[in-house]
Amino acid sequence: MSQDHLHDVLIIGLGPTGAALANLLGAMGLDTLVIDREPGLLDLPRAVHFDGEVMRVFQNMGLAATLEPDLRPSSGMQYVNAQGLLMLERKAAATQGPQGWATNYLFHQPDLEGALRRGLDRFGCVKVRNGLEALSVTQHADEVAVRVGSTRSAGADETLRARWVVGCDGARSIVREAIGGPLHDLGLHQEWLVVDVELTADVALPQPTVQYCDPARPVTFVNVTGRRRRWEIMVMPGDNPQALLEPDHLWALLAPWIRPNQAKLVRSALYTFHSLIASRWRAGRLLLAGDSAHQTPPFLGQGMCAGIRDAANLAWKLAAVVRGEAAEFILDSYESERLPHAREFIETAMRLGEIIQTTDPAVAALRDQRFAREGTTEIVNLSPAIGPGAHTGAAVAGTLASQPRLSDGRLLDDALAAHRFALLTAAPESLQASPDARAVLERLKVCQLSDPALGNWLKSMGAQHVLLRPDRYVAALANSAGEVASWPIAGWGYSF
Repeated sequence: MSQDHLHDVLIIGLGPTGAALANLLGAMGLDTLVIDREPGLLDLPRAVHFDGEVMRVFQNMGLAATLEPDLRPSSGMQYVNAQGLLMLERKAAATQGPQGWATNYLFHQPDLEGALRRGLDRFGCVKVRNGLEALSVTQHADEVAVRVGSTRSAGADETLRARWVVGCDGARSIVREAIGGPLHDLGLHQEWLVVDVELTADVALPQPTVQYCDPARPVTFVNVTGRRRRWEIMVMPGDNPQALLEPDHLWALLAPWIRPNQAKLVRSALYTFHSLIASRWRAGRLLLAGDSAHQTPPFLGQGMCAGIRDAANLAWKLAAVVRGEAAEFILDSYESERLPHAREFIETAMRLGEIIQTTDPAVAALRDQRFAREGTTEIVNLSPAIGPGAHTGAAVAGTLASQPRLSDGRLLDDALAAHRFALLTAAPESLQASPDARAVLERLKVCQLSDPALGNWLKSMGAQHVLLRPDRYVAALANSAGEVASWPIAGWGYSF
């Protein structure tokens, strides 16, 4: 493609966040280019967990049925101390949670990324170029120029042009560097050894994820999918981290659970678990998503989930701006909504991390006494409201809507126009009779749905009319046509 071509959106990075964003933008018809420095898909396990909200995003991409055969609903998560006391527990995944899917899933990242990348083949407006590294990012009044070089062969650099650039380029993001602003450091920096194996024999290992909260050596065990298993092992004072990567050391660390004749090593790597969040997610035509915007420790399994939520929040806003349906300032709501939401997950993961990463025996003893006295605490999936932005901020506005089944058995989102605002209503005739209410709904290009099965759902929301955003967060509620007419859509960028 000519260097003179001006794309609507250029995404830097084709990990799960970049691939999810590209699928969403492709479904909305935006001219999208994705570049990635790797020559192709990395066939290595990394992320292993996502939740029901993320599965709902995949549903709305049209990829849930493709992904489902390779997923395993979670068997739960347990925090146990050195004596085997169960301190905290997340129950096994409900078969159908509030989002219409299992509440938690385990997966193999190459399977997931492969499906997301193949999903891009559906869209003629989306192009992928592997083996390109972004070298510089320069903003102009109406576009961004990204200088790129090949990571596969020597040759002249080239310049790519786009109206908007999204950095899904990870912890060392060049886009974040171009945006500027400090990283907020929330205080956790701990090195861990991550070991992935594939079983070659049947071994009696736990079904749930287990956090072994032993002050002598904290360890996490994950039953992933198929015969894949993972151990995350905390690097302790006095360890030689590089020596831990030697096979003899690895098998010695895994000896309480498994022997070399029962599995083959697939991957071992040292990671520093961070708790960081970018202070600026947008500067002009540059935006951040995924690990370039935030890094969370893995104790809730929410790192990748946060990136997919970024993509779902950002995609419809970019599409509205590119199409001229909304003013550019709607993109400011991306950071104001997502930053506090992501921060809540990071801080919760840090609190859980404090429990497992306790290495002082005296502190661990006090912890154990407290849980022995108070009993096991249940961990439930977080679903906080997003921050202020493109919603009314009243009642349940800004929260993620649940996904009930309709009277014909379909999940709610399957009956709605994808990637558009939706109005769920118990009284469509009252809206039809109001020119002012109709004008608001027409400006938002709303699809309407009235279904008997929504009666109790609407009652639980305390409204006759509920407006859902394209990402299925609640935008506004009303009990009359007059309230619909007064929704502050101009404040979201949809002026008349």
